[in-house]
Amino acid sequence: MQPGGGPGRLEVRLLPVGAAALVAAAAFIIGFATGFWLLFRVAYVVAIALPLLYLWTRSMGESLDVEVMRRTQRVNQGQPLTGRLELRSLTFWPKVWLEVEDPCSIPGHLTRRVLTLGPRELKAWHYSTPTRRRGVYELGPVTVTAIDPLGLFRLTRSFGRRDTVLVYPSAPELPNFYIPPANLPGEGRFRQRTHNVTPTVAGVREYAPGDSYNRIHWPATARTGELMVKQFELDPSSDIWIVLDLEQAVHVGEDDDSSEETAVSICASIARYFLGANRSVGLVSFGEALNVQEPDRGQNHYTRILESLAMARAVGDAPLSALLLEEARRFGRHTTVVVVTPSTDESWALALMTLAARGVPVAAVLLEAETFADDADGMGSSLDVYGTLAAGGVYTYTVKRRDDLVRALSAGGDAGVRARPEAGRP
Repeated sequence: MQPGGGPGRLEVRLLPVGAAALVAAAAFIIGFATGFWLLFRVAYVVAIALPLLYLWTRSMGESLDVEVMRRTQRVNQGQPLTGRLELRSLTFWPKVWLEVEDPCSIPGHLTRRVLTLGPRELKAWHYSTPTRRRGVYELGPVTVTAIDPLGLFRLTRSFGRRDTVLVYPSAPELPNFYIPPANLPGEGRFRQRTHNVTPTVAGVREYAPGDSYNRIHWPATARTGELMVKQFELDPSSDIWIVLDLEQAVHVGEDDDSSEETAVSICASIARYFLGANRSVGLVSFGEALNVQEPDRGQNHYTRILESLAMARAVGDAPLSALLLEEARRFGRHTTVVVVTPSTDESWALALMTLAARGVPVAAVLLEAETFADDADGMGSSLDVYGTLAAGGVYTYTVKRRDDLVRALSAGGDAGVRARPEAGRP
């Protein structure tokens, strides 16, 4: 709670106030010269009204308690940003025409309302603002402005502080997402059982109370006549590297339908999938600067990746092919690289095939850029890039504008082998 708030900023409309003072002076002088009694009264009324309006404005703007409660400062895209504001008068004098503003850079946030407070009256309201766009936004401080009936004086006071709100990108949960496994030495000999769902199934066992229904292995259940559930194990040491292309020249579209927003959402979903399976995930991108999140596991690392993706902007000038070649030292035979891009330049596909020739398992999520553009004339075709990737044996998903990401990114999950070309071809 901020009982006093800021000292206040008083604004005076100099032209109307000066005109009123000039009228009072002129009326007094002319009345004194002519003896006309009405001019004296006009001068007295104006001379008394100006200080009274000034004092009234100050009294309305002072003796206020404002409490600002921000319930959420980290939200996922689509979730509401909620909070509560309370405004209380500390005097027995009514406060008329108070403008309360809670500034926020989030689109759709209702920032202003006008209210009147009775003697020692409390008014409170909740707000719930939908977050339609990822990013970093500012919220507050709350300002209360008192205005006299003639609008000659305005007293503005600030309460609370400026808060930062981070909106994480949307990350749809993927039921299946297949990419080529890493070539680990000794893979299959050193195994560790886990209660988490991972891409690796070790076997089946009888159902026990408390087991999740989504772990039931229905073919084994039908064969044995008893409920059987899958047992999972950890991949010994393989890392997943997600490479996000943020070159400004290759991204098209606007707002939520842009290739930039779709690519960021895809990266968040892939990170969520593998971190949920207790795999190590890293992220590489080049927007305003090179951003590298080293592979790690756990919820805290997932939060760091979401924070990085929330602030990612397609403003880079480095081609994806150059980024892959520059960061190639990070990728080895025991890692898997997943590239997310709308680029129709085949040079990045050749760079990815170069990594594959070194024994690095690679995969790509290719956004069909022509479907994100209102005018696709003069744009390259993603079909040519897809053909290059298919010829090089690179496992590739394709995503069109407004595709359901859950369906588009689960195309090869159950098969565990490279998807048929016709299944993912643009």
